[in-house]
Amino acid sequence: MTAVARLKAWAKRLKTQLILLWLCCRQADMPLAPKLVALTTVAYAFSPIDLIPDFIPLLGYLDDLMLVPLGILLALRLTPAALLDRCQAEAQRLAGTRIAFNGRWLAAALVVLLWAGALGTGVYLWIRPG
Repeated sequence: MTAVARLKAWAKRLKTQLILLWLCCRQADMPLAPKLVALTTVAYAFSPIDLIPDFIPLLGYLDDLMLVPLGILLALRLTPAALLDRCQAEAQRLAGTRIAFNGRWLAAALVVLLWAGALGTGVYLWIRPG
């Protein structure tokens, strides 16, 4: 197996695991701690805004290559095995399809508002007299 094929298989596993976490979060019996970790990981993975922008050579992708898999690993370890087993088949099925996100404009607007609020707060704290 070539390095490119291994990298593609790894990326497909990550996609499947992100879908699995999303499906687990939609279950009523998902505990709060793994739900928060899973939602944060999924939101970070699909957010167009990163901690380190992707246009910065090497470092831009390094945060994605480290934070997303670590978040997935932590969320999977915290999630009850029975819940993972129950959602696994659906995640496998959805991993091979293109997923339509209903309300994606609302989610994008929420992400932009959150980042704008954080940026505005940071600028205010930086320039305020005091």
